Amino acid sequence: MASMLSQQQFGQLRGLRAKLLRRYEHQSLVSCLSGLYGCQWRRYEKGSTQPGDCCCNKVEAVSFALLVAAFCLTLVFLYFWGQAKNDYNDFDWFNFGKLGFWFPWSVVLLVIAAGFFTYITILMLLAVCLLSEGQQLYLHWSHKLAPENTLMSFEKAVEAGSEGLETDVTISVDGVPFLMHDHTLQRTTNVHQVFPNRTDTPAAMFTWAELENLNAGAWFLSHNPFGTAGFLGTEERLQAGKQCVCSLQAFLQLAAQRDKLVIFDLYRPPSGHPYRDSWIQRTLDVIENESSIHSSQVLWLPSDRRAFVESNHPELQQTSGRRLPLEELQSDHIVKLNLHYSSMSTELTRECAAVNITTNLYVISQPWLFSLAWCTGVHSVTTDAPQLLSTMRSPLFLMSPDEYNLMWILTDLMSLVLITIIFIFHWWRERGLAFCSGSKITLDNSTYSKFKTEMSDIWSVSSGYSQAEKMPNLATVTEH
Repeated sequence: MASMLSQQQFGQLRGLRAKLLRRYEHQSLVSCLSGLYGCQWRRYEKGSTQPGDCCCNKVEAVSFALLVAAFCLTLVFLYFWGQAKNDYNDFDWFNFGKLGFWFPWSVVLLVIAAGFFTYITILMLLAVCLLSEGQQLYLHWSHKLAPENTLMSFEKAVEAGSEGLETDVTISVDGVPFLMHDHTLQRTTNVHQVFPNRTDTPAAMFTWAELENLNAGAWFLSHNPFGTAGFLGTEERLQAGKQCVCSLQAFLQLAAQRDKLVIFDLYRPPSGHPYRDSWIQRTLDVIENESSIHSSQVLWLPSDRRAFVESNHPELQQTSGRRLPLEELQSDHIVKLNLHYSSMSTELTRECAAVNITTNLYVISQPWLFSLAWCTGVHSVTTDAPQLLSTMRSPLFLMSPDEYNLMWILTDLMSLVLITIIFIFHWWRERGLAFCSGSKITLDNSTYSKFKTEMSDIWSVSSGYSQAEKMPNLATVTEH
């Protein structure tokens, strides 16, 4: 059954088609530019701007201004240092006198300046191209938006869509397991203000009452260790500044309420600690009796007394942090391997999957590395940037082995052709030089030999004059 479109409907469709073309006409170009400039390899509609709107937020505007300033400064430095060849020797002699050994530091400085200038230039050109396409600027940032090992950080991870939570656990001197990555409290608390004489004391040698008096979030705002504290809103900054040392019980309660898996490293207390020999049992007591988390939600990582833990708490998911033979992993009833990302391999993943052992890699916070782990077939990863990785719906770049081999074969063939062309050119050029240097012209009892050079023709004159007549008296200066 045929149908007809009214002129108004046709005009609407034509306008829609034009809009779609405007949107996707340069999608590949914009995606490439965004990926190179800010490691964002997917183009989002919200990234475009309307005529008259600002191209970016204040932070990105400052970053672009600094980029332009860096380009200008490096350009000026590169020009003057490139022209200061007469001073290279003095610069190297100065360093020789200070360091005691000779090295062409002037050339090294020139290469570094050229490399930095090239990098800045490429970034600025990419930014200009993005602006010309009406795209907002998003320079790559390492996103960490809350103080580590605090309830706020885990809440942020849950909001970002994380399936599990990872932390580090130690035990206070009065038997309260709490979250702390470092051996001491110096980096992530204000222990230097509250206990100025105990800054070097191990974290496990404090009582829980003393730990509760410490602030575990103000350092994040004052030091801004990852350059991202400015992304927090006013309420979030107030919340971050009030974070305290988190107990294992509070951490497990949060995971139980949000139905998340947990995995943690368990640090044995130092010598002289009351719980040095019972730290395993004390931690299990908190899991079983002092929190509402189900044992099956806990990936048990500590290898100490694993047989005892498994026999008394069979619902815990036994997890190994070491790459052991498959037979040993199976005998220990390991269900998951927790390995550093440098251990990543497709063969290992397949071998473990064949015996029902999943793999988790840590710490992966970059999209390209996450994509590689994805293609390797790992089951999960531990990350410091869940808000970045959770938005990915597919690997950034996937190439089959045949495509990869074809790419390098073509590259090798092109390189071979290029090298052959350069060789033939130099061979032809050397033949020309040899032919020209062999020609001679006789004039007025003198012999003129013509040598072809890169810039001009040089004529060498030889005649019957004596050596004394030919050579003027020249004063020479020799530097010692």
